[in-house]
Amino acid sequence: MNNNMSAFLRIPVAIFGLTIALAIPMVCDAQVNANQATQQANTAADTAAPLAASSAASEPGTSATDSSSSAATSEPSPQDQSAPAATPAPAAAPAQAPAAPAAAPAAAAPAPLPSPSMTQPLATAVPHTFNAGPWKNIAVTGILSGIGMTGNNTVPGDTDTHWDVSNAQVFVQKTNGWFQFYLQGGAYNIPDLGAPFLATSKTLSALWGPLPVGYVKLVKGNFSAEVGELPTLIGAEYTFSFQNLNVERGLLWNQETAVSRGIQLNDTYKKLSLSVSWNDGFYSNRYTWISGSAAYAFNSANTLSFVAGGNLGQTNYTTFATPIQNNGSIYNIIYTYTKGSWFIQPYWQYTSVPTNNSLGIIQGASTNGGALLFNYNFKHGVSIALRPEYITSSGSLASSSVNLLYGPGSSAFSFTFTPTYQKDGFFLRGDLSVVDARGITPGFAFGHQGFDGTQTRGVVEAGFMF
Repeated sequence: MNNNMSAFLRIPVAIFGLTIALAIPMVCDAQVNANQATQQANTAADTAAPLAASSAASEPGTSATDSSSSAATSEPSPQDQSAPAATPAPAAAPAQAPAAPAAAPAAAAPAPLPSPSMTQPLATAVPHTFNAGPWKNIAVTGILSGIGMTGNNTVPGDTDTHWDVSNAQVFVQKTNGWFQFYLQGGAYNIPDLGAPFLATSKTLSALWGPLPVGYVKLVKGNFSAEVGELPTLIGAEYTFSFQNLNVERGLLWNQETAVSRGIQLNDTYKKLSLSVSWNDGFYSNRYTWISGSAAYAFNSANTLSFVAGGNLGQTNYTTFATPIQNNGSIYNIIYTYTKGSWFIQPYWQYTSVPTNNSLGIIQGASTNGGALLFNYNFKHGVSIALRPEYITSSGSLASSSVNLLYGPGSSAFSFTFTPTYQKDGFFLRGDLSVVDARGITPGFAFGHQGFDGTQTRGVVEAGFMF
């Protein structure tokens, strides 16, 4: 009890520290802006006084106000290209200070690279490009970040507190021409709600290795074909922490594929985008999965997507990266609204693992759940993200149903709150999350004996996009 209470008390301390850390840059930025505004106002006042006096003295009977009004009326705006050129002043007219040259238009900001896909609020850095000879322009970006986590009711083998590298990855890609490619390599961690923490050093060997995503892409107009280790089409959340609103992956994500080896075809017709993939599902190296997605963009702000995937055969093979769900199917309906500072994405998910005695699945089961992903961007690089989720599973212990959650027939609710600060390539953010599981099977939930139904965590992640 003392250890649980100690871990729980560390959570508000961590969140309070994160709040202070977010507030300091905002205060500093506000002070700098205020100082700059004061300096500009003083400079404008100092300049305006002698000009007004000179104008009044040069034309008898005309006030400074009248003079400046006449000048404003007679001279065209620099942005008005259709206006005629101003007539030169007569030689007898008093000399006036030449007008300052019009400022050159600002260069357009570089467009974000297509990969890795990212939701909000983080954004990739400006790419570093170089000429690679026959490959022409190659773009390179990357991320380096660390993570700290503390929580209560940890399971046997886990500890209350962790510190680790969350991302040390480099992204290399060619994004033009008919032949393109994408390579993502390095170290990564997959913090996951309601699941034990796995050290980064163990994550590489347990999941997808040091090159988790890499593929060749052949492009012809709106059509493209990708071959290699591909990010999944399934679900609303992406795989790696920096790609998402929240640091930790959610309860619904736990049921989904993440990285698959295979072939994917993509095409776009007006407002409709289609993708279909033949792959190995949960990284099983058995190519029996088909997945696809159809997304219709009503306008620039509203999109509705239908996603489905499933195993057309059976796979008598399980590892940490290939769970029993590899023998099932998944369906999603995802609505996305994004406009200005707002991002809202509700989605529904259904999964099913059928009965298969040859695989030891005496009684199949399913999950049914929904989630809401929400983010709002404030000024000064600050944003707030929320993620409520609910998921329930079918079956019972008495019928020997396969366990897909915290015991057959269990359900769970989670809520995650994530404030984020980003300044250029630097970012700092944190999760405060809680998971409340109901209908658990003793030994399959939280705590040292698996009897506890609730787990609370505080997470901090900081790093650089480069």
